[in-house]
Amino acid sequence: MRIIRGKYGRRRFDVPHNITARPTTDFARENIFNVIDNLIDLDGADALDLFAGTGAVTFEFASRGCHSVTCVEKASTQYRFITQVKQLLQADEVLPVRGDVFKFIETCNRKYDIIFADPPYDLPRLPEVPQLVLSSQLVKPGTIFIMEHSRNNDFSALPGFEQHRAYGSVNFSIFKVGGEQDAEP
Repeated sequence: MRIIRGKYGRRRFDVPHNITARPTTDFARENIFNVIDNLIDLDGADALDLFAGTGAVTFEFASRGCHSVTCVEKASTQYRFITQVKQLLQADEVLPVRGDVFKFIETCNRKYDIIFADPPYDLPRLPEVPQLVLSSQLVKPGTIFIMEHSRNNDFSALPGFEQHRAYGSVNFSIFKVGGEQDAEP
């Protein structure tokens, strides 16, 4: 795993062979973070990474100046890897949570400036994730929500949808809470 830019930039970590996550490719991650940089100033932002996997997105947020980055991962192997990298980097802004993302969405009442979700593409409840996040207590006016998914999903009809980006086989739907009210009539 490679952190692309920022204070932890160019650092590499060997991902354990028994991790079952499908990490966002470096190419897709670099491109989506270029888009993010044009949407929101990450310096001092509170970020949330759902289905954190290896933590690559988590550590990219932290490296780019987020005040806090909460990452939620259910699998113990991935969670342990994230906590190990956090310790190696002394990244106190990273707050790992081991648990079920759906329960976290339902029970957490903290609000975030930016939320990223990268569920397994074969997750049966994947189509529910954007609506669950967008209607949760996690968001506030102006929150940016980014959903990574395969090309088989189309979330463009949901409220707050702003844009779709594709980098190879990796697709991102980008939402802004309150975005649909920002448009001129």
